[in-house]
Amino acid sequence: MKKINLITEIITVNSAELDKALNSGQEFAITVKGEVTYAPFNTSDMFIYKGLITQEVLQDLNVPANLLKQELLGKYYQVVEDGERTLIKAGAAWQDIIGFNTANCHYDDTTGDGIDVFKDQEMEDMGWKITDFDVNYRTLVEMLEVDADVTLLCYEQEEPYQFSGLGYFDDIKQAREVLFNYCRKTIRDKLATDSDYSTDMLDDDQEEAMEFFKVK
Repeated sequence: MKKINLITEIITVNSAELDKALNSGQEFAITVKGEVTYAPFNTSDMFIYKGLITQEVLQDLNVPANLLKQELLGKYYQVVEDGERTLIKAGAAWQDIIGFNTANCHYDDTTGDGIDVFKDQEMEDMGWKITDFDVNYRTLVEMLEVDADVTLLCYEQEEPYQFSGLGYFDDIKQAREVLFNYCRKTIRDKLATDSDYSTDMLDDDQEEAMEFFKVK
């Protein structure tokens, strides 16, 4: 698993490209890789900023030039000019960043309710089916973060501990395969070792799950 913690991460952006976007009058975004992109956006990207700076806003600003990017991006971004580079820390903008990315992530771990759905329909079908064998989404995600290629865009601080994150599978086909194999093995193990899941006690949903995961 690759973790991008925006509390500590510094995003490096080409200053000329950022200046162009700020003055363009077009909606633009900054990715976690420091790329400046314009709408329509690539749905596989992870964004730290999305916005449109109008000409009216530019005309109304009355700040020193070295504070211009800070003023335009907003108070939740820390901006430092370093020659041809602009360095950005975006952790304080996390609540906005969630909104920029929830449509694109594969699972959402940003609420107190925990993870309750996979955005990929094939994986969601598996997640729903395996719940009939008392396996929850948290267990599935913890397994996937170890056994599959996952990038976690997150806000994580140590003291007091706080975590909020969005998960992305780098290879969705691999993630589907890992999840399917885990679910099938889990069912087989429960049938073999747990008396609560003896074959003569299974309900219709469990029978359907067994067929779905090709356990029979």
